Amino acid sequence: MPAFLPGLELSRRFYTEAVRPLLEEAAPGIPHSAARIGSGSEVLGFDTARSADHEWGPRLQLFLRARDVPRHAGRIRHVLAEHLPKTFHGYPTNFAPTGEAKDIRVMRATDGPVHHRVEVTHTSAWFTATLGFDPTSPLTPADWLTTPTQRLAEVTTGAVFHDGLHTLSPIRTTLRWYPHDLWLHVLARQWQALSHEEAFVGRCGEVGDELGSAVVAARQTRHLMRLCLLMTRHYPPYSKWLGSAFARIPAGEHLTPALTAALTAPDWRTRETHLASAYEAVADLHNQLRLTDRVDPATRPYHSRPYRVLHAERFAKALVARISDPAIRDLRLPGPEDLEPGHPTH
Repeated sequence: MPAFLPGLELSRRFYTEAVRPLLEEAAPGIPHSAARIGSGSEVLGFDTARSADHEWGPRLQLFLRARDVPRHAGRIRHVLAEHLPKTFHGYPTNFAPTGEAKDIRVMRATDGPVHHRVEVTHTSAWFTATLGFDPTSPLTPADWLTTPTQRLAEVTTGAVFHDGLHTLSPIRTTLRWYPHDLWLHVLARQWQALSHEEAFVGRCGEVGDELGSAVVAARQTRHLMRLCLLMTRHYPPYSKWLGSAFARIPAGEHLTPALTAALTAPDWRTRETHLASAYEAVADLHNQLRLTDRVDPATRPYHSRPYRVLHAERFAKALVARISDPAIRDLRLPGPEDLEPGHPTH
């Protein structure tokens, strides 16, 4: 294999050096935009040499005007298939058809047309297929709240190589972050989810279930990591890249020792102590944002039981109180039953 080149840079060069000259031949004078967004570790900037073993390589999206797609997309795809180089900077441009073997060995040079991954489409169609709604139309709270944060991250990161249609930049700006009231709601949801299992680290441990206590601690750690990313206006990615994204924000460096200690603790009391330190640190971060009146960041006993908790629902309540839109303020926050079926409440 050639020396590793990050996928975004590889795709940028692919567009500039190989795709754009052929595009001008296939459809001269047709305005377009070009980008590498959507799924793929390279879009989030997390790809490594390991990523190159499947579904990775020189690839991008070409966006045409909607009226130009039926007239020109077929010819563009044909010209690219017939005239793209078989390899580019040492990487094959020929991909196995979707659904076939994912190994890099099937992404090889070919004697026939190149099965390339240059997607020719138009913006509304692509974003609707990716997100489930058209971001060129007014967005609803349901559009925002039913879209996984991974998807929102994929369409707002990556790279735009050329925006001749002047559409990609405005769309990505619109989707870059939640409107303020929805941000408050999303934060409140995360705090509320955190609140439901705070006491279970101690309760599991008290009955000798150290494994169960550790599992709860891991879930609480995930909630805290997502919360920190949301507080710093970063869409949390899915589990494979959650820790990598968390490590890139200032809170990650500060909290990682306490969270690591909680996850590796030999007993529930030690685990609870480290989690409590993390709770208080994240509560301080909340207060620094000044989105609400100050909320006491100190941990405390869980009612009459000797478990150390934050009572994170206090932060959710404070956030909801600051939401100005009644329709958003009245949206339901997650209950214990939303965490897993049959979730206990005692």
